[in-house]
Amino acid sequence: MFQNLSEKLDKAFKILKGQGHITEINVAETLKEVRKALLDADVSYKVAKDFTDEVRRKALGQNVLTAVSPGQLMVKIVHDELAELMGSTKSDINIQPNPTVILMAGLQGSGKTTFSAKLANFLHTKRSRRPLLVACDVYRPAAIDQIETLGEQIGVEVYSERENKNPAEIAQNAIKHAKKNGHNVVIVDTAGRLAIDDQMMDEISTMKEKLEPHEILFVVDAMTGQDAVNTAKAFNDRLDFTGVILSKMDGDTRGGSALTIKAIVNKPIKFVGLGEKMDAIDIFHPERMADRILGMGDIVSFVERAQEQYDEEEAKKLHKKIAKDQFNFNDFLAQIGQIKKMGNVKDLVGMIPGMSKAMKDVEIDEDAFKSVEAIIHSMTPDERENPAVLNGSRRKRIADGSGTSIQEVNRLIKQFDDTRKMMKMVATDKGALARKIRRR
Repeated sequence: MFQNLSEKLDKAFKILKGQGHITEINVAETLKEVRKALLDADVSYKVAKDFTDEVRRKALGQNVLTAVSPGQLMVKIVHDELAELMGSTKSDINIQPNPTVILMAGLQGSGKTTFSAKLANFLHTKRSRRPLLVACDVYRPAAIDQIETLGEQIGVEVYSERENKNPAEIAQNAIKHAKKNGHNVVIVDTAGRLAIDDQMMDEISTMKEKLEPHEILFVVDAMTGQDAVNTAKAFNDRLDFTGVILSKMDGDTRGGSALTIKAIVNKPIKFVGLGEKMDAIDIFHPERMADRILGMGDIVSFVERAQEQYDEEEAKKLHKKIAKDQFNFNDFLAQIGQIKKMGNVKDLVGMIPGMSKAMKDVEIDEDAFKSVEAIIHSMTPDERENPAVLNGSRRKRIADGSGTSIQEVNRLIKQFDDTRKMMKMVATDKGALARKIRRR
């Protein structure tokens, strides 16, 4: 999502490469390129100027340690300022008892309804809450159908009154329903408009007054750049919302809204949306985002996602199979499933330090696993369990059945064999080490 910005900042830092010390001249040259990079990323001129002025002040006020080059010091200062610009620390959702009321606001097309469902799914699966989605978009055709479909998809109840055209009244009735039926979070999806207008603002202001929500979350399409920031300011002036949601952060966005919005409205970015799937939602961590912008990856988020999919009992069983050289294509397929659950491949690559630069010119196909899965599914249960039986005629049948070539089947089987050998070697080494430790 920040590839262009990352590349331009990397180019700016190269000005200081090989320099013995920081001077006003080389800092000025570097920050000129940094400011250009920010402006190209659709950051507002004032924010970009204030940002580079602060970096200049800090850079010229520091001595470079022997172990740190001027370039490294500048990266550190820019990193810290980027994190500060985006809010410094994460800001979690404000959960209150009986029930928490969350009012969703935003323009039509911002992804508000989809994100309402994502948030409900997040609170249900990650926070063990029992949310209720409320359909208060009484104007857009099929809006109620959309949220009911999403609610069914994630297993969350949706409250609606199809004949009632009073959103505030619907929401008040929904809160009563939630209290009676044990729902501890109420997420109210409101109507959006194609542009800001007085009727919309009056309506949602009335809802705020009557519902007294614990959170008012403004959903904004990250791909709209500075328009997103201007819209956020207009909404905040009327609503004084509590947090920002950046949707569609997985799109071809320059990232300016993420870097600017906190500085303009002084409200934290709480979540980002990273795709269409209902689990494509992340808590916004300013420091981690600064890491990713500067090409340092986000290994903490990577590990957290891996841990969410980690099953300790299954891992123990797998380790025993590897040690006995019994790892087969069923296990291989299960591991692919675990990786896919972690998120889209492009996003995962960006989390690994150094990988975003190394893979910047490599096209990563999101359907990369499809042919592999098709090949494995075309095998018989015995072939998946005992890969050694895969002779030439069986491979030809598998290629025909999976719609792939014999070369692709052979390549997969070779990759599988290499992987199994490597895993067996690692397991053997670990076992030997453990035995040595026990003997001591």
